[in-house]
Amino acid sequence: MPLDRRRFLTVTAAGAAAALAPADAARSDAAAAPAAPSIRSFDLEEASIADLQAGMDEGRWTAREIAAMYLARIREVDDPRGSVGLNSILEINPEALAIAGERDRERKEGRVRGPLHGIPIVVKDNFDTADGMRTAAGSLALARWTPPRDSFVVERLRAAGAVLLGKTNLSEWANFRSTKSSSGWSGRGGQTRNPYALDRNPCGSSSGSGAAVSANLVAAGFGTETDGSVVCPSTANGLVGIKPTLGLLSRAGIVPIAHSQDTAGPMARSVADAAALLSAVAGVDPRDPATRAAAGKLHADYAKFLEPAALKGARIGVARKSFGFHPRVDALMEEAIDLMRRSGATIVDPADVPTHGQFSDSEYTVLLYEFKADLNDYLGAIPEGLAPRTLGELIRYNEQHAAAEMPYFGQEIFLMAEEKGSLTEKEYREALEKNLRLTREEGIDAVLAKEKLDAIIAPTGGPAWTTDLVNGDHYTGGYSSASAVSGYPHVTVPLGMVYGLPVGISFFAGAWSEPALIRLAYAFERASEAREAPRFLAKAELTPSAPPAARAVAALTPAGTTGSGHDLREHCGL
Repeated sequence: MPLDRRRFLTVTAAGAAAALAPADAARSDAAAAPAAPSIRSFDLEEASIADLQAGMDEGRWTAREIAAMYLARIREVDDPRGSVGLNSILEINPEALAIAGERDRERKEGRVRGPLHGIPIVVKDNFDTADGMRTAAGSLALARWTPPRDSFVVERLRAAGAVLLGKTNLSEWANFRSTKSSSGWSGRGGQTRNPYALDRNPCGSSSGSGAAVSANLVAAGFGTETDGSVVCPSTANGLVGIKPTLGLLSRAGIVPIAHSQDTAGPMARSVADAAALLSAVAGVDPRDPATRAAAGKLHADYAKFLEPAALKGARIGVARKSFGFHPRVDALMEEAIDLMRRSGATIVDPADVPTHGQFSDSEYTVLLYEFKADLNDYLGAIPEGLAPRTLGELIRYNEQHAAAEMPYFGQEIFLMAEEKGSLTEKEYREALEKNLRLTREEGIDAVLAKEKLDAIIAPTGGPAWTTDLVNGDHYTGGYSSASAVSGYPHVTVPLGMVYGLPVGISFFAGAWSEPALIRLAYAFERASEAREAPRFLAKAELTPSAPPAARAVAALTPAGTTGSGHDLREHCGL
């Protein structure tokens, strides 16, 4: 099959947003305002990690009580038999309350391990956990697999004193199975829903983590990203997401897609909470050679970069080519740019990545090759008889269990990956070299150097689309690919609301620039206060409202751009 622009978008699972509803449709739908379900008040609503720590220090709660409160919230809000049926938590850790009790005992003895001591955390169902929970990447094919060792991220979270509350649902195989997939659906877990409007999609393969954290089912969580799947579910669920530099933390013990792009990343309701999570897991690991590059570049505490005045004096570029897919998102971006100017930032506009849109085909080629090689390595380590041990065996399993595994969409990507050869082939090596050259020295690095920028901003994505199991995900635009392919860091922060649905703003820069990005993201978060908690509406609030201001719309088309043209390959959600 030819790897054209449209095709790459189609095969890479979770894009950015739904198109703006026509005004007439908004008016007709507004007559039947969506009702929020009746949910009991929750003492930990929007509680930060610092809030929870203060509560434990002051004796208001124990870690066990906090865990129990979140578990009760999960039963009410997440369980399909509850009042909402969010369906974001795939499995509860049977040891959670016991672990929380042990953290309480340590606290009484004067031993507090750090900011995460006693804090409930969830991880996506592609992180190995040696605790009786399964690691299945959402697939029934691995439903009997209980790893003998924690993934590196989980090891670090446990060492930091976190309470692993459970595992979250995801797009099966991290959204790299079908060209028609629905983000947030897995054979093991079914479809996760968006907590802002239950008929909307939670986006990206880390969809369960995004929905659960946003819905206050847990303090914070982790997802994984190959291209978009930390930042996309973060923007669609009103969260902060940090996709770190490749190598800042280890991928050991995570079900892979592609080693040249895969990374885990924190997802939280605030920049401060995300920074606390990143501090706990950043580190060099002999099991992941990519982390060798992090030696000397790590910070023990990323919270020290939480500077509310960081926008003053900052030089920020605007990636205009990622605009234009939704006028209300663009209007919010114009407001954000104005806010940054008023906060003392110098805005360079436009400041586009020079190679925007030039590496989709090569990215997809690399993903197909690496997926086959990396997944075969992971599956090959599973003992005989517990699960398929190659991609070919996995394909056959899905064919034999099609009613459960492929009721809505197939495994076209699996089939294409299985046809690829080894990582020594010329096609792969040339595609990988092209990816790194176009996204690094000729891409992000080039524009940063030319314009002397501290960071670049772009809209992360648009408001969540309606979940569609018949046709799959619906895309319009957004930003993730240049940062994903280069392996460079990318932070998304809530930007505002469009028809009651959250959207985010991206801050990105070069390798190891997490400190600068955290500074700027935190300063913007403090200045904008854009996050709104979800209300679990049945459908989006299509209340009639005025179109974006003429000034904001006019600003969307700077000289030298087309004005409409987002590159659809820019956001994919793997």
